[in-house]
Amino acid sequence: MIAKGLDYPNITLVGVLNADTMLNLPDFRASERTYQLLTQVAGRAGRHEKAGQVIIQTYNPDHYSILDVQKNDYLTFYRQEMEYRKLGKYPPYYYLINFTISHKEMKKVMEASQHVHKILLQHLTEKALVLGPSPAALARINNEFRFQILVKYKSEPGLLQAIQFLDDYYHEKFIKEKLALKIDVDPQMMM
Repeated sequence: MIAKGLDYPNITLVGVLNADTMLNLPDFRASERTYQLLTQVAGRAGRHEKAGQVIIQTYNPDHYSILDVQKNDYLTFYRQEMEYRKLGKYPPYYYLINFTISHKEMKKVMEASQHVHKILLQHLTEKALVLGPSPAALARINNEFRFQILVKYKSEPGLLQAIQFLDDYYHEKFIKEKLALKIDVDPQMMM
């Protein structure tokens, strides 16, 4: 709550418990979000004449996002984050599309996921990375099983054709069998 811009002039001590909780999320932006939130929280202490202090509780005190918050070193954080993203083929070096298939029956989700995977492989070049299908991080929501396929690419002319083919060929089948296919271009959350 305090991280979201509230201004309390008498706050001089801010404590952050379990500061690394977000680091354990299956999301390539987890380090960035942790750094951002901790920086915002730290900015709440000692905003006026009084000196401020921030205490951070973490199980990962050596993680670069925690260390760089302590040092107030955005540039080092940025460089490290970009290095990891480049190695992992994540934005801004690659584009992402996340395909999520869901249904009440696991077997149908698995079969549909395999079909989507096959179509993607048929339409995309070898430069594209097609990861999955695999259970989503939140593998079941509202009694529906969820599988994901993540595509990482730099330039992929066949991608639009693959999506159009999925829409043309599988649209009726998905509706008939009550399967859901969600296509998330440049996903903000990987869950």
